[in-house]
Amino acid sequence: MSEYKDAGALGAGMVGSFPNTRDALNEVRFWVRILKEHSLFISLSLPCSRQDLIAEAQRFYELFQGLQDRVESKAGLDQRLVDEIRHAVEALIAFKHKLMRMLVTCELRGPLYPLLLDHITREAIHFLDFLNCRPCSDTLVAILKEQSFFLRIMKEHIEFIISLLDPSERELLAQAQASKEVFSDLLETARDLKSMARSRPEHFNRVIQFTETVTQRVTELRNFKATAHELAVLCRLLSAIPDPLLLDHVRREADKFLQELKDMRALLRRWECR
Repeated sequence: MSEYKDAGALGAGMVGSFPNTRDALNEVRFWVRILKEHSLFISLSLPCSRQDLIAEAQRFYELFQGLQDRVESKAGLDQRLVDEIRHAVEALIAFKHKLMRMLVTCELRGPLYPLLLDHITREAIHFLDFLNCRPCSDTLVAILKEQSFFLRIMKEHIEFIISLLDPSERELLAQAQASKEVFSDLLETARDLKSMARSRPEHFNRVIQFTETVTQRVTELRNFKATAHELAVLCRLLSAIPDPLLLDHVRREADKFLQELKDMRALLRRWECR
């Protein structure tokens, strides 16, 4: 459930007005778990000399673990819980921004890539926008904006995996490099189509065809991630990946994108010219 869907699905569509629906609950459950794991990955990537920052990341992990337990036990969402989650997300974004400032000014060193930190910050901001109920008035543009967001996420996942695989994993590296080129091209095309969609065309068959292609490629990438995760769990993968959970994390984000694409394809029928 994202901004490309009808504003009516987001209650009044105003900041602070949040829908109490099964789709909204599932969206919150997904992102709360993702942000909890972000906190873990940050703590694992900080230098041992910065116990203060590690402790702060661990506090965020515990905070989001508590929120995850609560949303998993509920059949619906109330405004008070949504506000708590929103404040937690805002605080985590501020923490990530603080770390970014430290990284780019060389105040903080270690294996935490600035682009990885930027990547997980964008995901948190994406979730915050959802919590703030900010639907887009132009559904077609919003669909392509969402595709652009997730395509960039997928492309960067591949780049991070490449950077963590051992050089001896030549077959997997070759697959990942080829996939990176595919997703780089898809991202640029999505951005082009989004710009064209601002003209508000009555029909746009190319977007429908493009979405089918994206679905196929994301399915392939999802399966690649699942295979890599299985190999890591079985200790059959040589890499610097700190925890197999990281591969499961990015696989779940691919699954999320596939669900979004399914919803998009249903909405895009109105722009199909037969």
